[in-house]
Amino acid sequence: MPSPQPGHPSPHPRRPDPRRSRTRKRPDRARTTVAALLLLSAVAYTAWVLEVVLSTGLDPVQAYISELAAEDQPLGGLFRATDLAAGLCVLAAAGTALGTGQARRPGAPGRDRWALAGWSALALFGAATAADSRLPLSCAPTSDEMCAARETAGLVPATHTAHAVTSSLAMLGVLAGLAALTVAARRHHRWPAVRRLGPWLLGAELLATGWSLGAIAAFQAGRGTWALGAGQRLQVLLVALWLGVLAVAVARSARSAAPDGSDSGSSDSDAPPRSAAPDGSDSDAPPCSDGRHGPYEEDTPGGSVLGRRPA
Repeated sequence: MPSPQPGHPSPHPRRPDPRRSRTRKRPDRARTTVAALLLLSAVAYTAWVLEVVLSTGLDPVQAYISELAAEDQPLGGLFRATDLAAGLCVLAAAGTALGTGQARRPGAPGRDRWALAGWSALALFGAATAADSRLPLSCAPTSDEMCAARETAGLVPATHTAHAVTSSLAMLGVLAGLAALTVAARRHHRWPAVRRLGPWLLGAELLATGWSLGAIAAFQAGRGTWALGAGQRLQVLLVALWLGVLAVAVARSARSAAPDGSDSGSSDSDAPPRSAAPDGSDSDAPPCSDGRHGPYEEDTPGGSVLGRRPA
């Protein structure tokens, strides 16, 4: 049977490999799962905005955000539950990403150490946030002078110290994750939203963290709160915004996932256009023997053969 000429469809088109289709669907489904979990965590992590419409008895400008979940607060159970949900969703998202090869280098074998570090740091953030919800403050020191006095004298339960440790680990994890995943996005041209917004969010998060740490130090030294509550709420809001940006980036990468489970790299809009010859033919075509571009027909003893002219 004669072989089809170049530029003409084959009389027997190849059937798609069902194994390849199943392989392609798995990373797409995994990325969709990761994106959904990240989005849920972002929503749960902003549950503190309910204090705008609910009466909590706390000053949002001065009070620790953790005081909303204190054991002696009327809505403490609600905010502890939302913190637990946020932490578990982030932990599940990071675990799914690590377990389905989303820390691989796009278009190359092996893992990207920046993406690996970033997803691992997010797993730390999720685990620490979930633990934080199980180790609440017993009272609200910024609004209760007796509570502040007991805390200064070391007469509060050990959960206060444990809460400070888990809160610090959570913030360390989210800062490390934000930085590492932003570097991974910029080094390997993946996750366009993270490439564009990651550096700005990281800078804003560092400023908000510095504000919060300075305000905490001032409060513990008896020099006022320095708008501690506002700084912490800005800090948490930026974390939720970062989780939302990452969710959108991962969801979009699912559309262009490579069959091996790694990202295919940059989006189609980032790729340079292919050059074409003036006659519409592909300029990357291999040269032919007569040194000219474009299709041509050469007479041979066995009949005419359709070819392509080089430049």
